[in-house]
Amino acid sequence: MTQHVRDIMTSRLVTVEPQTSVTAVAQRMRDEDIGAVLVTEGDDLRGLVSDRDLVVRALAEGGDLEHRTVAAACSGDLITVTPDEDLDHAVELMREHSVRRLPVVEEGHPVGILSLGDLAIERDPGSALGDISASKSNR
Repeated sequence: MTQHVRDIMTSRLVTVEPQTSVTAVAQRMRDEDIGAVLVTEGDDLRGLVSDRDLVVRALAEGGDLEHRTVAAACSGDLITVTPDEDLDHAVELMREHSVRRLPVVEEGHPVGILSLGDLAIERDPGSALGDISASKSNR
């Protein structure tokens, strides 16, 4: 039976506006216990920022992080999928573009995120990644 992105995507979205400070985004990630947030303007997807993006594109640059916005740290050149796309196609896109997360959009609006962890839990729950992804946070 063919699986679709909607079958395993995370639909609980956490979004921020592009002008949000990287400090506020990092605090939001901590509070929500997540590793990525979507950057939106209104209902339109503008980017995705991960915890790694914050370190490499903001923290490593130094300076006043309270005044640096997430627009400078997010990935704006996004590869996206729709909820009805075949899950195998989503996996191919992740491999081809070396990404760990794919925003899921419907008519240009974000409705979810598909992560490598979601795939591991679904397709290889006994693997180290599947086991780690399914476990509770250690914080």
